[in-house]
Amino acid sequence: MKKILIAEDDRALRSTLRKLLVASKHSVTVAKDGVEALEQLQRRKFDLVLLDLGLPRLGGMDLLSHLRTQPERPKVVIMTSDNTPGTLLRAVREQAYEFVRKPFRPRAMADLVEGALEDTAEAATIEVLSARPDWVELLVPCQLEAARRIQGFLMHLKADLPARVRESVGQAFRELLLNAIEYGGKLDPNRKVRIAFLRGRRMLMYRIADPGSGFRRDELNHAAVNNPPGMPLEHMEVREKKGLRPGGLGLLVVQGMVDELLYNEAGNEVLFVKYVH
Repeated sequence: MKKILIAEDDRALRSTLRKLLVASKHSVTVAKDGVEALEQLQRRKFDLVLLDLGLPRLGGMDLLSHLRTQPERPKVVIMTSDNTPGTLLRAVREQAYEFVRKPFRPRAMADLVEGALEDTAEAATIEVLSARPDWVELLVPCQLEAARRIQGFLMHLKADLPARVRESVGQAFRELLLNAIEYGGKLDPNRKVRIAFLRGRRMLMYRIADPGSGFRRDELNHAAVNNPPGMPLEHMEVREKKGLRPGGLGLLVVQGMVDELLYNEAGNEVLFVKYVH
């Protein structure tokens, strides 16, 4: 039975989440303010904390900062209506596991909780090198779980963009990041991928640098772009042997989603640009 703390000052939401999680056979403790939540955390060990940032008496971000100093800290899911870049990036810096914008469907939160609890690996540490809203730079461990988390955080930074732009840029970023983690980083959590996200008035730019030795496009036998004629699924068998994902979008599809796609000479760094109007 997993132990969950819900720190939320909205009585109705707190009660609804508690009922859903108890029905899923979890041990659930609630706190209506930050001081009460801190007391609960000092009293017992929790596997997961659902943390509202707008708590009275002691704010959620201060509580998150306190948890970061603990040797055995629980995973923390941030719940807030404040999705400004500064708040989001501080949550990343303080090692929040997820960031969920209010209002949300309680059932969706319950599903997120199950996914977080099923992930038994220790939450990867994502290092924030730059936290300016127009220039975000991160070091991400070469783990698929870290890639999923960082994609979720970055999607919040583009919340004001048209849905079609968010979708195309998100899919392109995901594909290129996973390639960097799998192929360049060999899924080794001790190796890091460096990510930069720059936002100008008329463009979005991503730069992804992996720790690998690089590649040449004609050497990518795990990519669909290099399948032999008449063998459209050849790359899937190669990917399975390498322990990679069953299949991704492919470089040709990514090129169609962005306006500029450039690789450095070594082939271990990629930059892509999407123009916005």
